[in-house]
Amino acid sequence: MSQTLRRGPVSGTAVGRGAKRKPFLLDFYSTAVGKKYVMAITGIIGIGFVVSHMIGNLKVYIGTVTENGQEVYDIDIYGEFLRDILVPILPRTVFLWILRGVLIGAVLLHIHAAYGLTVMNRKARPVKYQSARDYEVANFASRTMRWTGIIVALFILWHLADLTWGWANPDFVRGEVYRNLDASLSRIPVAILYIVANIALGTHLFHGTWSLFQSMGWNNPRFNQWRKALAAGIATIVVVGNVSFPIMTLAGVIEFDDSVTSVHELHEDHEEASE
Repeated sequence: MSQTLRRGPVSGTAVGRGAKRKPFLLDFYSTAVGKKYVMAITGIIGIGFVVSHMIGNLKVYIGTVTENGQEVYDIDIYGEFLRDILVPILPRTVFLWILRGVLIGAVLLHIHAAYGLTVMNRKARPVKYQSARDYEVANFASRTMRWTGIIVALFILWHLADLTWGWANPDFVRGEVYRNLDASLSRIPVAILYIVANIALGTHLFHGTWSLFQSMGWNNPRFNQWRKALAAGIATIVVVGNVSFPIMTLAGVIEFDDSVTSVHELHEDHEEASE
């Protein structure tokens, strides 16, 4: 009699009759390779946000600009621009919150994948191992990756509470970015917190950018110096830019002026003029 052999999945695990297989993406994510890809993709999202966020905040150094005959802080106008993206297709601030939702989702996925990889690595190799090449390149950054990640995650929550929702800033005024930045970072403990958190962010970015290419399978000794330079460049630019804000605020370079027209007053005057 001939027998029909039923092949199991590629991984070799048996699948019972009638059992449902996981969707491909979930099945792929359950592997170490899948988790590394998720960490790489969410890392790219995070790097893109951090760099663009820092560049946008550099508008604080432009100071005031003339808008409809009145002096207004340029960074406040930039903040209004972000809130009005895709208006009237979407209600005001909706697209901005969609972007924030994508970022928060990417952060949560990044954390989950990192935790999953840690558990899998411990099961596969109880004794820690690190190649000499990676040790030389990453060393401190890789050893502190877990802790800098925790610091960055906690800092994101604080940053939202401080400058987005205003819960941690008693002088917070919604929509007035320059005023809120000055009110927050002029407090020495908060300024120190921002400096320390951004140094941790830079350390995390350095090793994250370095290992990003390796996670995606783009690892070649010929390009290692290029990878190292890119990682160092991104980390340095972000840290220098972000750390400058609390330092320049404490130095009095960034200082809110009550005589400058707020964006709310500007909009009210514009609406009255158009009636």
